Amino acid sequence: MKLLQDKVALVTGGSRGIGEAIVKRFAEQGAKVAFTYRSSEEQAKAVVQACQELGVEAVGMKSDAASYEQAEGLVKEVIDRFGKLDILVNNAGITQDNLMLRMTEEQWDRVIHVNLKSVFNLSKNALRPMMKNRGGVIINMSSIVGVTGNAGQANYAASKAGILGFTKSLAKEMGSRNIRVNAIAPGFIETDMTDALDDNTREAYLSNIPLKRFGKANEIADVCVFLGSDLGNYVSGQTISVCGALNT
Repeated sequence: MKLLQDKVALVTGGSRGIGEAIVKRFAEQGAKVAFTYRSSEEQAKAVVQACQELGVEAVGMKSDAASYEQAEGLVKEVIDRFGKLDILVNNAGITQDNLMLRMTEEQWDRVIHVNLKSVFNLSKNALRPMMKNRGGVIINMSSIVGVTGNAGQANYAASKAGILGFTKSLAKEMGSRNIRVNAIAPGFIETDMTDALDDNTREAYLSNIPLKRFGKANEIADVCVFLGSDLGNYVSGQTISVCGALNT
């Protein structure tokens, strides 16, 4: 039997990168998957098709996780379609990097709003359906930067560190309701951004990673499968760093 057989999952920011890898891994493990996207409609259709080819029901929904109203409607739509919600992955996020002396109020507010408030929006609306279902799993995508900080990313680091405190608090609140809440802190993961780095910059990053390579999106997705499945039944309130021992 597959690890997520008969589960229903919702993944924000699921049309590309780490989110896409999570959606596909969940589908491979038998979950019905709903995911959100903002603008990449063609890519979203391709992800849905890939899941359907696995014999799994999937749907991509255009939605802004930073909007409470849209988040409320999104969760309702998932429940109406699938009858329940077992796993929520709060993955949507953006960066607007700048040194603090140059950072604008708009850059600060936008990153906090998208990265941190979206986690509140979706989690808040997922809790009652999960309580009705007598259990559930929430997985919040933080970052190694939320643990260590990083020059030029004060807004991003603050949003991702906020997710860690939120995760611990919600896990303590909801443990008695059989709802587990955890965070993942990815390190340097192979993305379009890392592909665009020149050789010298890549080597500078790699020299600080004990495993001497960037991570893969599927390696983050595999941890999500563990946390979302019964294998992770006694894991809650934790931050799992997936970083090749960078933060050690």
